[in-house]
Amino acid sequence: MATSTAAVLSPPSVAGLRLAPSPRGRALFRPASSPARRSVAARAALEPSVVISLSTGLSLVLGRFVFFNFQRENVAKQVPAQNGKTHFDAGDVRAKEFAGILKSNDPVGFNIVDVLAWGSIGHIVAYYILATTSNGYDPTFFSG
Repeated sequence: MATSTAAVLSPPSVAGLRLAPSPRGRALFRPASSPARRSVAARAALEPSVVISLSTGLSLVLGRFVFFNFQRENVAKQVPAQNGKTHFDAGDVRAKEFAGILKSNDPVGFNIVDVLAWGSIGHIVAYYILATTSNGYDPTFFSG
C-alpha cells in the first residue's frame, strides 16, 4: 500500500515533450458513464502551405518577368526635384540613395527590396484565398 500512496503523490514525470505515463491509477479519473466523444477539427478546404508557396512563387515570377520594367519606369518618373534638379544635384548630399542594399547579381537588377515587396504581395493573396475558401465564401452569391 505504501507504493501506491507514493505513486499517487508523486509529480508527473516528463519524457521529451509529452507527459510520461504516470504510475497513478487511471480508474480514478474516469467519469461514471460518459458518452463517446468525437474529435471535431476545422479542416481547410485547401492545403495552406501549398497555397502560400504557389501564390508567393507566382507573384515573384510576375514581378521579375512581367511587371519589372513597368515598375522601374514608374519609379524613375517619381524622382523628387526642386527647380528642375534632383535634390542630390541641388546640393543635398544626404538625398543620395544607399546603393549597397540595391545591389544584385540578377541580370535585370531584381534586388532584395523587390523580393520582399513581391513576396509580401504573394502572401497577402494567399491568405485572402485561404480565408475566403475556408469560411464558406461563395463569390457567385452576389451575381444573378
